[in-house]
Amino acid sequence: MSVAAPNPVRIWVMAARPKTLPLGVAPVLVGTALAGYMHVFHPLRFIAALLGSIFIQIGANLSNDYSDAHRGADTEDRLGPVRVTAGGLVPPRQVLIATYVTFGLAVLCGVYLIAVAGWQLLLIGVASIIAGVLYTGGPRPYGYEGLGEVFVFLFFGFAAVAGSYFAQVRDFSWESLVLSVPIGLIAAAVLVVNNTRDIDTDRRANKRTLAVRIGRERSRRLFASMVLLAYPVVLIPWVAGPLRAWLLLPFLSLPIARSVIRIVAEHSDGPSLNRALAQTGQLQLVFCVLLSIGLLLSR
Repeated sequence: MSVAAPNPVRIWVMAARPKTLPLGVAPVLVGTALAGYMHVFHPLRFIAALLGSIFIQIGANLSNDYSDAHRGADTEDRLGPVRVTAGGLVPPRQVLIATYVTFGLAVLCGVYLIAVAGWQLLLIGVASIIAGVLYTGGPRPYGYEGLGEVFVFLFFGFAAVAGSYFAQVRDFSWESLVLSVPIGLIAAAVLVVNNTRDIDTDRRANKRTLAVRIGRERSRRLFASMVLLAYPVVLIPWVAGPLRAWLLLPFLSLPIARSVIRIVAEHSDGPSLNRALAQTGQLQLVFCVLLSIGLLLSR
């Protein structure tokens, strides 16, 4: 009996890790909505920023897939979804080429934004791509040293939100920096779930993630703290600034937050934490959509 060959499209979709893409989409929505609060909206800049952020996210995923397989971090006892390089679904060279192509598409989006908005976006774009590659690549990958959450917080928080805002108005504001914090916290919480799930396999592979360093129970508490802290922080531009009480809208996502916190606190098996990983990505998107609506209604 012959076995059907895997669908190539499905394999590449798997490699892109679509459940992580809200991390790239969500901050662009918030930065653009804050510009909309200022009565500024350039549709083409929004599309370029959105596509650029998504391509950087996919490129980072492909780069990590290749690098982790190369270093032997993705083994048969991995609890997360199958990685295409380590699983033998795609030759390493093809994954590497796809990484270059994806980052190249991100660069094209960035070139347009630099031309219409300013050279400052060059720094943000280049730093974001370098951070995506060096997470598990290069001679000293920072993801193997417990710094992954810090960089996710910075690049999926400050860089993405403030950068998207800058692309619209060609300036930064304290509101864009403050609103970057809750977005970065939830984005980093996604990585905390991922690394909490992989504590045992990462320890055996000498991958010293933050979860490996502090242990499972502290990682669970860290996850809950990061998610819950996002809610009061999002209110600062209302309490201390010009924005209105519509910033309470993200609190409608609290049921999702409570659910995913409970899963992470009570389970350590792969399927449960994979579900928590997906739900944390969904929380990020729902939180940011509600925040974006609140910003626009504050006009």
